[in-house]
Amino acid sequence: MATLADFRNERIKKLEALQTLGVNPYPAHADRTIGAGEIGQRFDELAGSTQTVVGRIVSLRKFGKLAFIVVRDMTGEIQLFIQAGQIEDLNAEQSQLGIKQLNLLDTGDFIQATGEVIKTKTGEISIGVRSLRLLTKSLRPMPDRQGFTNKEERLRRRYIDMNVNPDVRERFIRRSKFWQATRDFLNQHGFIEVNIPVLEHTTGGADANAFRTHMDSLDQDLYLRISHELPLKRLLGGGFEKVYDIGPRFRNEGIDDEHLPEHVAMEWYHAYWDWRDGMRFMEEMYKYVIKQTFGKLHFQIGDFDVDLDKEWEVWDYAEVIKKNFGIDVYNTTLDEVKAKLIENKIEVGKAENISRGIDKLWKHIRKDVAGPVWLVNTPKFISPLSKANPDGVSTQRFQPVIAGSELGNGYSELNNPIDQLSRFVEQQQMRDAGDDEAMMLDIDFVEMLEYGMPPACGWGYSERVFWIFEGVTAREGVPFPTMRHEIDQVTKKIYPDVKL
Repeated sequence: MATLADFRNERIKKLEALQTLGVNPYPAHADRTIGAGEIGQRFDELAGSTQTVVGRIVSLRKFGKLAFIVVRDMTGEIQLFIQAGQIEDLNAEQSQLGIKQLNLLDTGDFIQATGEVIKTKTGEISIGVRSLRLLTKSLRPMPDRQGFTNKEERLRRRYIDMNVNPDVRERFIRRSKFWQATRDFLNQHGFIEVNIPVLEHTTGGADANAFRTHMDSLDQDLYLRISHELPLKRLLGGGFEKVYDIGPRFRNEGIDDEHLPEHVAMEWYHAYWDWRDGMRFMEEMYKYVIKQTFGKLHFQIGDFDVDLDKEWEVWDYAEVIKKNFGIDVYNTTLDEVKAKLIENKIEVGKAENISRGIDKLWKHIRKDVAGPVWLVNTPKFISPLSKANPDGVSTQRFQPVIAGSELGNGYSELNNPIDQLSRFVEQQQMRDAGDDEAMMLDIDFVEMLEYGMPPACGWGYSERVFWIFEGVTAREGVPFPTMRHEIDQVTKKIYPDVKL
């Protein structure tokens, strides 16, 4: 049975034969007048016209003096009808092939074809090829869909996955639409996009373990940002009133169906708004972004029936915990919280504290909520950057719960430097006690607040929103998920003299 190495060796021989003929198998320039998939859609308009298409060969059949090649580009596929006497001869200088050189082509090669738009005798819309150019000679055969189903292999070689499973490529087009719609909505409402640093001396804005790196020029350790929050709020202190950023953030944590250590996120901040303004705005924004991305607002996500167009419920954090577990979140002990965790078969961590324990209880409730629901009035000890309500114990925080997940986070921003410092100190104490996800004390941010930051509302969401509505796991939802580095054994054998 032929192996991948055997197929590659055969293609290497064809590559050498092309080069012997003087053909450049990898020319720089290509021409195209129309997308391959457009010809079928516009056949009545285009019939009889001369068109030039480009694309990858997905099938190739040769019968003596006739050949049929199907090429695919981003727009779709078209059949090329090739007939001896109609196609031009070899022109090596132009990388142009004649009928005699068709045996040097393989599926996976990229070609350019020019000819008349026709229908064959069997009624197949085609291009009657007059000239054919080789654009790229492929050295490895593309597997078929049935032979490329291993999940690990698909994620490692996404470029193959997107070829044999075009629906995967379509997913990432929708992902692009998701972020474009996010950007469009914010721009339409007067927000200004400002790109902020990824490397930070002190990272914060979320409960997460940070990646650490070293900058040689400063001879200092730095962190990859876990959030966009603190730099964007510094911009509010600098006079911006509506500002946002979209870009990657990094959290050195586990990989599961809803989380990746590296992912794209967005945060916006609006001066002179509070959480109620932000909640109204985000309900409108969710509907706009999701409709632009998927063309609908009603979804079946697993077992959840989700309709974004219905009235969104509002749940009070403390009331929900009290109703489900009988615990007063503002008047409880760590032992009581641990007892409820154990009773509900929820993991109790070695460095467990009341804040983390209560949050685990909430997440146990959340997993069964279809939504859309706004969760509000989160306790202050869980929200160290949010402004407190008049009761002094809860905060002006709002989070959407949809299909069992929290799909965003917003609040009235804390701008009291004394209050902020005390919360930072409390978080730092938790960090010193072994909680690696507790926030670092950022004294520079406190200094900014002392100069003055206007009242504001802030909001953030990540591409997990897209993954949930797309109905895929986190790793399936990004083009190239981070995986353990491995070199394929076949590749090692093919390049024995290369240090891999």
